Amino acid sequence: MAHTVISAKYPPHIDPTRTPLAYGDRAVPRLNRELNDSTLLVRQRAVMSLCDYLHDPEHIAEALAIGTAESLKKLLSDTDLTVRQKATECLFVIGGHAIGRDSFLAQGIVEPVSKLFDDKEDVARRNAHQAIEMISETPLETEEIKILILDTLHFCMAVDTEQALKAGAMEMFTKLLEHKSPVIRAKASRDIMNLSVPLDGKNKAVEVKSVPELVKLLKDKDADVRANAAGALMMITITTKGKYTAINEGKAIQPLVDLVDDEKSEVRLNALKALTCLSEAPEGRKVLLDHVEKIKNRTTDSIPAVVKAANIAVKVITWKP
Repeated sequence: MAHTVISAKYPPHIDPTRTPLAYGDRAVPRLNRELNDSTLLVRQRAVMSLCDYLHDPEHIAEALAIGTAESLKKLLSDTDLTVRQKATECLFVIGGHAIGRDSFLAQGIVEPVSKLFDDKEDVARRNAHQAIEMISETPLETEEIKILILDTLHFCMAVDTEQALKAGAMEMFTKLLEHKSPVIRAKASRDIMNLSVPLDGKNKAVEVKSVPELVKLLKDKDADVRANAAGALMMITITTKGKYTAINEGKAIQPLVDLVDDEKSEVRLNALKALTCLSEAPEGRKVLLDHVEKIKNRTTDSIPAVVKAANIAVKVITWKP
């Protein structure tokens, strides 16, 4: 006699990885509620369903109105990769619309998304960059977005500087050295340092008059600005052209000497390294001989790297043919 066997498998039209949508205008509120659920599986299914649901532009405004953006913001720090990945994908979709970009800025979502730039999973990093790209299309380019762009370029230039040079990055970074925000000035200086690693970058910095602007920042009130400006000069002055530009046009020696006793170790270190480069030119060595004692005082610094840099600087300055 035949018996009926009930299969353990779901019917073909049911997807177990997604939350079934509620009817009509109850769909989004239910998804938003489940995004904040304490059970991982519920959050996973909800964010998967929401990602599909948001591809219909008509649902974007509805989702934002009930606070879905704030829920997605919380999921960016979730311990589960699937949740983080789909949350950034949802934000990418929302960011494709002007109302979504405005909501991101209002909710302060830019910074949490940027933290995923260092996520250990490639897919999460990719989605984070795509979301930021969408957000940056808004006409209101806030300081927050500029900072994230500078950070993104910093990591990109660690791989390839050629494209950045061709795109006019050195000119743009130099303009930002005068920005009112110390954070942007510091990051622009850092990016000039990154871009000046290859010879073409050093030459470009001299060509676009980056050196005099960097010298001005050596007296900045912000320690990070001073440190990065000294670091950029250190990189540029490796070449002969860079040395003489800093000595003659930038008048960089005295401001750098003043930083030898700076309270921040990174500033002292970069200043000493820059002075070492400048002392390789006869004109620079002649001036720095009057400051040898001050530099020697750093040979007893509490930071080993500063001690090493000071010893090298004294050796180069006092060198005789």
